[in-house]
Amino acid sequence: MKSLNIPYNPRIDQLRWFAATLVFLFHFYGQWRALAGPTINSNWFGLITEGHTGVGLFFTLSGFLFMQIALHQETINYRDFMRNRFLRIFPLFFTVFLVATSIGRDKFQPQDILYLLATNLGLAPTSNTVITGAAWTISLEFMFYALFPFLARFAMERGARYLMNLLVLLFFFKVAAYTVNENSTLMYFSTFVGRFDQFLIGMIGAMLYRQHREVLHRHSAWLVPLALLLAVFNSALQAKVGSFVTPQPHSAFWIIWSTVEGAGWACVILAWVSFDKGLPAWLERMMNHGGKISFSFYLLHMAVLHVLAQVLHRNGYAGRIDWYDVFILLPVAYGATWALSALSYNTIEEPFLRMRRGYGKPKQAHLASAA
Repeated sequence: MKSLNIPYNPRIDQLRWFAATLVFLFHFYGQWRALAGPTINSNWFGLITEGHTGVGLFFTLSGFLFMQIALHQETINYRDFMRNRFLRIFPLFFTVFLVATSIGRDKFQPQDILYLLATNLGLAPTSNTVITGAAWTISLEFMFYALFPFLARFAMERGARYLMNLLVLLFFFKVAAYTVNENSTLMYFSTFVGRFDQFLIGMIGAMLYRQHREVLHRHSAWLVPLALLLAVFNSALQAKVGSFVTPQPHSAFWIIWSTVEGAGWACVILAWVSFDKGLPAWLERMMNHGGKISFSFYLLHMAVLHVLAQVLHRNGYAGRIDWYDVFILLPVAYGATWALSALSYNTIEEPFLRMRRGYGKPKQAHLASAA
């Protein structure tokens, strides 16, 4: 998706595609396990078995991208910024919310409409059914958007140290919350206390990229594989020590996990946006398009996987899924999700995206006009 406020960088779209694909693989694995399919026993496949880490990549990438925009602009108009964010996420998010409330109509209470602002908390209608469960992240993302223009202004005035100070404060809140929350793992996974650090780390990453851009581009050929190895190691570490699939409800590991995860993904982002080598044209096109439709892909993939699993279960495939079947079902499920997401993007997202407008003035343009 091309921003109106910064030159287009296809590497950002490619990272969106990668994040959405990780979350897809995580839920695909969950569905085939529900059908008594084969188990992945090696922690080194943590990018699949703990593929929810794609959410951490999304949060970190958001902080990185918006801080890049802030550094490119002289000022950010808060009203126009929030208008653009609303047009970007609300149409599809509201559609998914309405689907959730329709499914749960018999349990719906008038006050549940307020869950539009907090799908990550309590008994949100979207969390009561697997097909809309992915929407829990959207309220958090919008909260980060609402805070961002202030954070960007203070960071540009005081430097990255301001964001580091926030990380220190947030760490204290994490420790304090751990002492009083008996289900702290879920708290860290899905709330402001557990995820805000990833957005901040993304912002710091953008400031580092601006300062060290030439060095990063010069060494990107070896930084990319090194960063990807770090991502594999991080996911293996989580699978071994603090898996979310079989979680310890009150795990001290999760106090630091989102910070470690966000820092690892920041390394991947810095390496990949600096990578100047060309990929095969077909792969570039596929990844870029996947990034463009990634929001629809993310919100709709669980519904596609659930419907496919129900078809297999009702036709007697439960307990009969083997690796051979997985290699057939995976491209079918991925392709179906891709097709539905493209339809959703063109029908629901794109018409509203055309209504966006710029929310800042590039520094060079400002200086030129002043001259």
